[in-house]
Amino acid sequence: MTTPNQTMNNSSIRSILEKEKLNGNNFLDWYRNLRIVFRAEQKFYHLEEALPEAPAANATAAVRNAYTRRCNEQQEVACLMLASMIPELQKNLENLAAFDMLRSKIRL
Repeated sequence: MTTPNQTMNNSSIRSILEKEKLNGNNFLDWYRNLRIVFRAEQKFYHLEEALPEAPAANATAAVRNAYTRRCNEQQEVACLMLASMIPELQKNLENLAAFDMLRSKIRL
């Protein structure tokens, strides 16, 4: 469960992504800030790992719930990434997961 202090800290650290949006010329600085934010939020792995295959229909509830949590986190990470880009880049990448955005080398 997220505590009020943790929420405030996440909000504060995320503000570094608002200072300068990814515009095509500042990828390294933007990516460094992105790594800082997700490292602080313990979601860094979403930048380095693709979402695994969905669990089999006969998987345990715990496995299905873990996968659902990971999908939700992946969505949150992708949305924050998109929000920290200029609109032209958002349009090209809005349908990709976080890992896939980076893997595509942010089509500039």
